[in-house]
Amino acid sequence: MTRSGQAPDPTDPPAEPAAGGTVRAKLAARGPARVAAGATHVFLVAAALFWLLPTLGLLISSFLSPTDLNKGGWWQVLTAPARLTADNYERLLANDTITDSLLSTVAIAVPATLLVVALGAFAGYAFAWLEFPGRDWLFLVVVGLLVVPVQVALIPVSELFGSIGLFETTAGVVLFHTAFGLPFAIFLLRNFFAEIPRELLEAARLDGAGELRLFARVVLPLGGPAIASLGIFQFLWVWNDMLVALVFADSANPPVTVALQQQVRQFGNNIDVLAPGAFLSMVVPLVVFFAFQRQFVSGVMAGAVK
Repeated sequence: MTRSGQAPDPTDPPAEPAAGGTVRAKLAARGPARVAAGATHVFLVAAALFWLLPTLGLLISSFLSPTDLNKGGWWQVLTAPARLTADNYERLLANDTITDSLLSTVAIAVPATLLVVALGAFAGYAFAWLEFPGRDWLFLVVVGLLVVPVQVALIPVSELFGSIGLFETTAGVVLFHTAFGLPFAIFLLRNFFAEIPRELLEAARLDGAGELRLFARVVLPLGGPAIASLGIFQFLWVWNDMLVALVFADSANPPVTVALQQQVRQFGNNIDVLAPGAFLSMVVPLVVFFAFQRQFVSGVMAGAVK
């Protein structure tokens, strides 16, 4: 301690700052961080709203009559919400071409997704944990197939399907999507399954589990995020596809993407059918993605980055 008027003793401990000064310093340090976090949140919300703006516009347009759409854009409902009507959807449900095309799209997307997930899971487990000659070289071939564009195979596969009776059939479209979806499926699931601890698999083998039981009871539950993300990715790709469906699908009962394209070509001003049909074709993949986006992101990151 020092007395008043005396020099401080150098052996005395340094005086501690006041409690109020410490609190003010902490608050001053947190201020810029909170401002930056708030600005980031505002930017992300604005970007999300901007990304959803075309979908919102299509939704509102699907509830406007052709007369009102010709008068102005979809934003007119902000001042005249009474112009919204459900007549367009009534006409859509009465259009057999559109309704049948939705069923045709489901008949293509669901089997193509299930086949890719099932075959990709088996192959991914084999490449990750089974020893067989040429495994690494064969996996490199599978990875190389990822860069093969779909357009390269359209003509030769069309000739093949025509010779075996699969051209313009649902089975042909499903097989094409399955073949081109398998390389990515094997790549994703193999990388994910390879991260499973070896000790866990060895313990299951010591308990008497065979390869099939090990795959079903251990690998599949642990690979749930990657399998879910693969299923979502494949379903979205098949549902939104137009090129493969335009070439290989049955022209009398095409998927919804081709059916909408035919409506544009034949009835260019048929907006009362096109708008609700296009929104229905979009809402299914949007619902699937937003419902399982957590599994989609975690599975892709875990399988492709590790």
